[in-house]
Amino acid sequence: MKPHELYKAIDPSLVTQMLDWFRSNDKNVYKHTVATLANARKLRPIYIGKKSMADQYKWIAQTLQLRASDTLGEHLLQAWFMAGHQAMLGTFCDALGILHDGKGSIHGDLPKALDDERLDTGIARLLEQSDQKIVALYLHVFNMQREGGWDNLNARLASHEQLKFASACEA
Repeated sequence: MKPHELYKAIDPSLVTQMLDWFRSNDKNVYKHTVATLANARKLRPIYIGKKSMADQYKWIAQTLQLRASDTLGEHLLQAWFMAGHQAMLGTFCDALGILHDGKGSIHGDLPKALDDERLDTGIARLLEQSDQKIVALYLHVFNMQREGGWDNLNARLASHEQLKFASACEA
């Protein structure tokens, strides 16, 4: 999935959680997001800033669903996971045997292949420890880190009921 497709598929509450996290922990990222998206839509950031917070979030979420917002959308998701969900990233990297700094950044390159058993263990640990909606989103974002993703992770994202997005399950 591309970032704009993820934003269309995920529960809107995840976008709200992400934006709340940035507003609380890194206001510069939030302001940059609003400014970048507004400029791309030929709007002045102040126009967006005058909206209520609920309307700002709604507008940001809708704009992130556009293909033109893919670069920023992916960056936001990566930054949110790297800074706001470090323990989850560490758990998954540990399960896969990927060397990392304990804060979500890996040492070296990502593996060309993921061991099936380690992948299943990693997914199971994440689902035990974290909200399944966040786990599903994280695994999709992780899978974007390699062109075409990993075949075995693609298969699990398509078939594992706990990793499907609600909108995909209802369709």
